[in-house]
Amino acid sequence: MLEQTLGILFYQKKPKHYTTGNVPLYMRITVNGQRIEIATKQSCNPARWNSQSQREKGTNEATRSLNTYLDTLERQVHEARRKLIEAQKSITAESLKNILTGQEDKPYMLLDVFAEHNRKMSALAGREYAPATVTRYDTTLEHVRSFLKKQYNVSDIDIKSLNYSFASDFEFYLKSERKCNHNSAIKYVGNLRKIVNNCVKSGWLQRDPFFGYKMAKKEVIREFLTQAEIDSLQGKEFAIERLVQVRDLFLFSCYTGLAFLDVFNLTPANIGTGVDGKDWIFTSRQKTETPSRIPLLPPAQAIIARYKEHPKCVNEEKLLPMLSNQKLNAYLKEIADLCGIKKTLTFHIARHTFATTVTLSNGVPIETVSKMLGHRSIRITQHYAKIIDKKVSEDMLLLQEKMQSHLSN
Repeated sequence: MLEQTLGILFYQKKPKHYTTGNVPLYMRITVNGQRIEIATKQSCNPARWNSQSQREKGTNEATRSLNTYLDTLERQVHEARRKLIEAQKSITAESLKNILTGQEDKPYMLLDVFAEHNRKMSALAGREYAPATVTRYDTTLEHVRSFLKKQYNVSDIDIKSLNYSFASDFEFYLKSERKCNHNSAIKYVGNLRKIVNNCVKSGWLQRDPFFGYKMAKKEVIREFLTQAEIDSLQGKEFAIERLVQVRDLFLFSCYTGLAFLDVFNLTPANIGTGVDGKDWIFTSRQKTETPSRIPLLPPAQAIIARYKEHPKCVNEEKLLPMLSNQKLNAYLKEIADLCGIKKTLTFHIARHTFATTVTLSNGVPIETVSKMLGHRSIRITQHYAKIIDKKVSEDMLLLQEKMQSHLSN
């Protein structure tokens, strides 16, 4: 990163209680408004110092020697600047001083820091981080690696070289070269920003280099199944047992709102007695570690009972015989075709279906739905509420009937 301004100033700095005699000379280096001073270990009589030329007045040998020394220091600053440019390192007053004083700090390189973060995250996969989250950070690292090669033709970059343009250019690269949609690109930039924020917290960066960069996602209309489509799934007879099992697992999520990993991790110990004396699911969302307490609806209870003696449930102490997310989604496409459902069926659509068709459309308050979904903020749940036109129509119809009744009286 090239500096916008570089200033070099030699000046006298009188010590406390100064009366007469020579005064120490200092060199001040200023880069982009940030400055640092270095003692030159030389001195000069104030009467002989020219503050405009920043040199000692006169032509005697001692004066020429002092001025030549100051010239050399100035050249060394520019040489240090050249070294930083060649090494593609950040040019700051501090980095220039470190070279001049022989105290160069080992630079923190972005990809090295990123890779170390991912290594630690991978070690905690399945406990503190969902495997999909680990994969997304690994993918982000590879995107950043490719971006550095294309944009700067380098294999890595000093974190001090990062700035607003880096984030903006990286977003453009993701959209143009990697063909990411807007929200995916923002997710990847957000992952990069987490790494950068860690550098700030560790004291390796003085400030957030991406300050002011906006990462607003575009609202996505979340797909879900209608009640008619749920009924179609529930009533369909399948000749293949694996399709029956996948259909049941999907419907279980429709009636509980649990995401794939949360259903996968369920054991019989997660079923307990709620405040109403009936069976509830007590769990914690893998993604956010937010607790979820969900009363079991009769269809969900029936699915649990159906697989209670399944070998996978018995041998592995699982509540349900879950498959991999990849297999589930592949079989769900087959099920959608057999049921005449035109939507691209994925396991996560079941969670959206619970939020919309099963709960909000049936008058369950949004605060209750948010709690069952394990959302940290009700604002997240409101994305589902915005798309239920049927519920809006029903509520307004009730209002119209009340108004009509009032007018009739």
